[in-house]
Order: sequence, then structure tokens, then C-alpha cells
Amino acid sequence: MALFKDPDRPEINQVSPVAAIPGGEFQIRGRNFARADRPRVLLGDVTAPIVIGSNSLVIARVPDNASRGEMVVTSGAHTSSSWHCDIGIQIADSLHPVANPAVDNFGNIYATLSGSRGQKTPVSVYRLDTNHEMKPLATEIMNATALAVDRDGSVYVSSRYDGIIYQVTQNGNMSVYVEGMGVATGIAFDDDENLYVGDRSGTVFKISRQRQIYVFATLEPSISAYHLCFGADRNLYVTGPTTSSFDAIHRVTPAGEVQTFFRGLGRPQGMAADVDGNLYVSGSLSGRKGVVKIKPDGEASLYLSGPNIVGLAFTPSKSLIVATNNSLFRVETGISGLLPR
Repeated sequence: MALFKDPDRPEINQVSPVAAIPGGEFQIRGRNFARADRPRVLLGDVTAPIVIGSNSLVIARVPDNASRGEMVVTSGAHTSSSWHCDIGIQIADSLHPVANPAVDNFGNIYATLSGSRGQKTPVSVYRLDTNHEMKPLATEIMNATALAVDRDGSVYVSSRYDGIIYQVTQNGNMSVYVEGMGVATGIAFDDDENLYVGDRSGTVFKISRQRQIYVFATLEPSISAYHLCFGADRNLYVTGPTTSSFDAIHRVTPAGEVQTFFRGLGRPQGMAADVDGNLYVSGSLSGRKGVVKIKPDGEASLYLSGPNIVGLAFTPSKSLIVATNNSLFRVETGISGLLPR
């Protein structure tokens, strides 16, 4: 005997993107969203504000108190089947990241309290352990900007104020690793532990483990920063946001050849890569802000929705750490990201 199908029941057919942090938006497509009454979206037991609502499309904003990604749409007395979404949970606030956070092989997370130019903050770099307990790691670094971790767990910090790259051990001992890097912003290690530094005025430097300095590549200047990330293909990826809404991501080969990998993002900033060759970039795509996933063939889609995202990093437990301009969020993605090796 055929089962009765309620003709008025809302039906979710597609949700985009697959993840969001509070303030981000889900586009929900389906049918019967407003057939019986105005639609209502629940994330767990929390109501999500409706930005746009029609019978076949609802755009819902993720509220601050959402923690569960089981989504349903209700209309009158009718409720759709549940649809799973990944919701980012805040793990730290009162920070000021301006680039990627960093994660070591043990899962400790590092983030900055950067401050405005020339502002001396009480703490420069914080470390969050695997229980998300936050403690100061480094002080006395003016405008701590980008972070990278080597295989031994030492943390490297660029300063856009004085052009110095600092090395900080796990017990907080700090020393100058290299200086004279211009407006030093993004930093990243390659597989041989050469350190690359982006001077936003137009140069990417390469520093060997013996601290020899080379000009690795030259690009157009950026109004704010160069953000650096190595991909699974061992190429260096660079973003340098401008005032355009159609910025490029550059790919620099190991020989220093600069190529345009992708063009079409608004204000691209921090990046992270997974083991399958996908690149995840904080920025906006077709006016939608968040984290954009770009496949090796250049196909781009919004992976995570959210405002004010400046950087990201994967953890050994296959989570994604998303940094906004004042907080960190953890999203359980199940993605194997590239880690220090």
C-alpha cells in the first residue's frame, strides 16, 4: 500500500553552502516553504532569522547561539525532514587576527592580538590547547601579523610594523629570526623548511634554514597584506587584496614563476589547503562572503558562509579553524588539511 505524502509538507532539496559561522547565511531551495504559512527555519532548537522567504527559496542567517546543524523548515503545522549543515562554534574571542591562525601537529592553535598600526597590545600571540584553553605565548611584538609553525613546534611571527620575523619557542622564549622584510605580512614554510615572507609592497622573500635571504617573486603591491599558503602541489599561493571585487590568487612555482591561478574573488585574504589539492580562501564570491573552495581545475564555490573572515587553518583532527577579525571558530569538516611536516 502506498504511503500518504503530505502535499503541504515543506521539502528541502538543496542547501548552500555546506557550512557557516554565526552571521553567515544558508540558501535553502525546495518546495512548499510558504504554502501553509510564512516559513520558519530551525537550526537545532534555535530559530534562524529569515532574510528572504518564498515558496521555493529561503535565505536564513545563522544566529549567534546556534550550535547544532540539524536544519528544518516549518510552515504552519508542517515540518520538513532534517538537513545536516556544519555550524562553526566559537572557541575564542577578544583577539585581533589579521591573517591565518596557525596549528601545530599536536592540535594547538595560535592566534594574534595584532592591534592597529603602532598600537602596543598586552599580548601579541595566544596559544589555545586542545581543550581551547587560551594562554599568552608571546608579548612585545608590535603588530603581530602572520603565523607559521615549523616541525619542531617553534612559532614564527611577522610584524608589519618593523619588518621583523620573530621565532618563539613553546616556552615563550623569543628571538629575531630575520629582519629587513619591508611591510612583512604573510609567511609560510615549504617542505624543506625554507620560510617565505610576503612584503606587501611587492616582494616575496625566501629565507633558507641558514637564514640566507633571496627575492623569490615579485608581484603587484597590496593595500593591506600578502597572504601565503603552500598547496599539495608544492606551489606557493598568494593573495594580495586590492580595492577590486575581482582580485586574483597567484600561484608561484618552485622556480619563482608567477602565474594567475584564479581571478574573481572580492578581497581574498588567508588561505589553507587540503591533501587533495583544494584551496580554501577567505573572501567573497559573487557577493557572498565566507570561505571559497577552489578545486585544482579552478572550479570555485562558496564552502562556508560568514562575515569578517581573515584567515583559516586545518587541524590534525580534520576540523577547520576560522579566524574573524576578533574571534576563532571551529568547524567539524572531516577534511584532511595540510599540516607542518
